Amino acid sequence: MAGVSFYILEQETEQEKYIFACKLIEKAYRQGQFSFVLTKDDRQSQIMDDLLWSFRPGSFIPHDKMPATAKANTPRVLIGKAPPTDDQQTLLVNLSENCPDMDSQNARIIEIIENDETAKAVGRARYKQYQSAGFSIETHRL
Repeated sequence: MAGVSFYILEQETEQEKYIFACKLIEKAYRQGQFSFVLTKDDRQSQIMDDLLWSFRPGSFIPHDKMPATAKANTPRVLIGKAPPTDDQQTLLVNLSENCPDMDSQNARIIEIIENDETAKAVGRARYKQYQSAGFSIETHRL
């Protein structure tokens, strides 16, 4: 069963959430992990697509939006509204407002919550879902 890490940001903006996600994705990429960024819609997918090229000077994280190219050419980072069906994921960064499929084969799920009461309420609901499903949960306040 996957572990879940909740990161509670000091900032209230969604943009800070995206930047923090890029930093975590970059770290995973540098460690050779396959990551999937689960988004709520095409707009959010495009934001992450753009940021992964430009979130800091000199950043270069090969990625693609779903549907990805052929499996042999799949980049280490994919972005989309539904996770890929193969088992190569080791990290799922959940930017959507829902819990990912509870049968997911991810080694780790990341939840990033901005310092906003609405976002916190949605995060608490996901926390309870993960907890009732038996996931191991960590919380980090930044």
